[in-house]
Amino acid sequence: SVEMVEHILAALFGLGVDNCEVGVTASEMPGCDGSALAFVEAIADAGIQQQALPVQPLVVTEPVRCEDGGKWIEARPPIGEELSVEYNLDYGADSSIAPQWAVAEITPMAFATELAPARTFLLEAEAEAIRAQGLAKHVTAQDLLIFGQDGPIDNQLRYPDECARHKALDVVGDLALAGRPIVGHVVACRSGHRLNADLVRKLLASHPQQSGSPGQSDLDQTRRRSA
Repeated sequence: SVEMVEHILAALFGLGVDNCEVGVTASEMPGCDGSALAFVEAIADAGIQQQALPVQPLVVTEPVRCEDGGKWIEARPPIGEELSVEYNLDYGADSSIAPQWAVAEITPMAFATELAPARTFLLEAEAEAIRAQGLAKHVTAQDLLIFGQDGPIDNQLRYPDECARHKALDVVGDLALAGRPIVGHVVACRSGHRLNADLVRKLLASHPQQSGSPGQSDLDQTRRRSA
């Protein structure tokens, strides 16, 4: 089994790569700087080959929604010719991370410049809890985007809405579980990997004419590992 696959899947999906074999030497993908930028750069260095084979995208024809309390994610018919994603992040008035909203059309250029550099983030209390378990003791605030009461600790944001952009990046990576390009407009509010994977399962079930997708057990396994 492999874990933490969403960033490399997002890089492949965002760059339009739908036929790729990835070799690994460990069960967890490299964290790099918490973004998908290193994977985008590695794929660009390796080069992308166009193949004369048909690709059948999953085109969203009707709204599909998954929700859990105040968290939800919905796939809607496309507003353009590509996948587009918008994410509404809101941790409440007491959070040091301000409410923010990000939207991007998922083309290779837009993904590489607008979403791929956005990094994983966590609150200072969450970081301390991880260290208390004896984990990630070598990781510093310069390596991760850690938020204290006054904002990022010993670090600078790459975008004012970097947190929302990273959540949108995660959505792209989770949508890659469909096993094919998706053409639609996906809107998310406070959703995470579990709800995102639920949406993929529901999309595949509601668009049965577009076959050739991963099996149910594959999605269940990936859902548990990436939740």
